[in-house]
Amino acid sequence: MLVKPLIKLCALSLGLVLCWGFPINLIQPVIAAEKQAIVTKKDILAQLAQADVVYLGENHDSVAEHQAQLEIITALYQKNPQITIALEIFQRPFQPILERYLAGEINETQLRKQTEYDQRWGFDWQYYAPILRFAKAHNLPIIALNTPTEITRKVASQGLESLSGEDFRYIPPVAEIDLDNQAYRQMLQNIYSGHNHNSHGNSDGFDNFFAAQVLWDETMADAIAQFYQANPNYQIIVLAGQGHIVHGYGIPDRVKRRINEQSFIQRSQLLEELVNITPP
Repeated sequence: MLVKPLIKLCALSLGLVLCWGFPINLIQPVIAAEKQAIVTKKDILAQLAQADVVYLGENHDSVAEHQAQLEIITALYQKNPQITIALEIFQRPFQPILERYLAGEINETQLRKQTEYDQRWGFDWQYYAPILRFAKAHNLPIIALNTPTEITRKVASQGLESLSGEDFRYIPPVAEIDLDNQAYRQMLQNIYSGHNHNSHGNSDGFDNFFAAQVLWDETMADAIAQFYQANPNYQIIVLAGQGHIVHGYGIPDRVKRRINEQSFIQRSQLLEELVNITPP
């Protein structure tokens, strides 16, 4: 069967948005089941409940996947009410605004406006609104994960060497931006070449694209690790595009590098796979 392109490059005012859509044969299931074994949603939930950090990889425009996210969050909350929800959809400078929303100081409309959601993310607000309402109703912390648009755009056009001073307020130091994963680089090279007709012979263009992607991953990993280190009794549920999660190349490996504890457990589930599981 012909596999459709893995990625759409969305031309939003956000600048560079990677809306990942991997085919099923690239997915690593949360459970290493033997061939012919049936993996149920109950099995998956049991595995996720054991983790310090849970990654729920989404296709940003899938209604079914966002519904599955809320179902998983609800089920994990019932097992352990000490959870926090970490969201790619909000950029790190807007963390104080999220906290004002959770404290009841501003309403949902104000949250959307003051975080510049429509300009910086742009997908249908109703995909995520029920999750935000659940967090507020149950007094759950929310972590704004994402790199500021201005920084991502700057690196994508000029490279990491263009960063200075105030740029580092919401991102990790350059020394923590690890570009050494060659498998990740090759995967992104294939995607970039397939979707950028001007990429032939332009190594600087891809190098900057790759650096921007890794910076995005490292920034989200940094926010997750900081929260975990300050709140080790909380389970962190991460909602992010599945390209940041598949194979562990994006966020998970970079969180593990920062935590470096033998007892630290992470579990990933790509929702594209989960919504197609028939058994309960």
